Amino acid sequence: MATLIVSYPTTEGGTFDWDYYLSKHLQLALSAWSEFGLESAENLSPAPGPQPLHNMAILRFSSQSNIDEALASPRTAEVIADVANFTNIAPVIFRADD
Repeated sequence: MATLIVSYPTTEGGTFDWDYYLSKHLQLALSAWSEFGLESAENLSPAPGPQPLHNMAILRFSSQSNIDEALASPRTAEVIADVANFTNIAPVIFRADD
């Protein structure tokens, strides 16, 4: 198992449209990467009060090579371009071996 974590840090002046993210962007990412061994996805939203992140998505793939294939796919450009529709924050991507 391999994990791709995409987070959006809290930044001064940062905006994040939760409705768009949950109804459109998350579905786009799942659709784009499901053929590349994406086994599950979990979205974590912050509890009330000051937090270091606006959001964290935990995407579990069957292997690191599947993550490589997903990120290299043509649909990933569509996923990345869609980020501007819900936030002005650059995502931070972390890869983990499980």
